[in-house]
This record gives sequence, structure tokens and C-alpha cells, in this order.
Amino acid sequence: MTSKASIEIHLFTDGACSGNPGPGGWGLILRHLGSGKEVEASGGEANTTNNRMELQAVVEGLRRLKRPCAVELFTDSVYVGKGLSEWMKSWKRNNWRRRDNNQLVPVKNEDLWRQLDELAAIHQIKYTRVPGHSGHPENERCDELAVAAGKRFR
Repeated sequence: MTSKASIEIHLFTDGACSGNPGPGGWGLILRHLGSGKEVEASGGEANTTNNRMELQAVVEGLRRLKRPCAVELFTDSVYVGKGLSEWMKSWKRNNWRRRDNNQLVPVKNEDLWRQLDELAAIHQIKYTRVPGHSGHPENERCDELAVAAGKRFR
């Protein structure tokens, strides 16, 4: 999904999990480009997966927006990025099923994908992949937030 409007918001996200499944956390930074104002948030679950935490971070970030916005999403999660920009259309067309060995099987994390789909209908989202653990300051901070949030559940 790409934005036709000027980007107003940068959303940086990351998820982490100790074991997969295991205790995990998510972290995000929302930055309003016009004012420079930033908000950080994090949370987690006792028994989750890394992909769920990656998705939860994006959902939580978009939920915090008070009105429709043009958002550039920065994430190291190929799963989230490709799901949002490539796979979701066919999943929806197939009633939230995906092809696996020529069979349709349920999409993993369907509950979060449905939430993300609803939020993506409100906002204009541009996906930008950030290499994980590459020194990108906001990605590193989101990782710190996610790891700390997950540690609360160990």
C-alpha cells in the first residue's frame, strides 16, 4: 500500500520473543513529522510468537492515531511488510485462507491480520523495510522496548 498524500507520521515497530512460542513483547515509536512529537509504547504476552508481536506493534501504533493519516511504516519484519503489501488481498479474497501445497489453509494470526486490515482501510500506509539489528536508531530502540516488555512475562 502506498500513500498518495504527503507522509505525516513515521511509525517504527519491532517485535521480540524469547522462544517461539514463548514470552514476547512489542515496541513502537510514533513520530508526527510536522511537530516532531514522538510517542513510545510497548507491551507483551506470556505465550506468543515473534510474528504475533511484530503484527501487534503495527496494530497498536495505528490504533493510537486519532484521525486518518498518511503513515510510513518502518519495520524489519518481512512477514508484516509482505503481508500488508502483497499477501492480504488474496487472503481476503480466499476468506482469510492461504495456499499451502495446493490447499487452502487458515492464515496464521488471522485475528491480528483482520485488525490490521481494518486500520489499513483508514490510513494510507507506505511500507519501508529496515534491516534488523543494523544500527538503525529507531529500530534498535523499538527492539529494546520489545525485549524489555517481553522480559516482564518470564
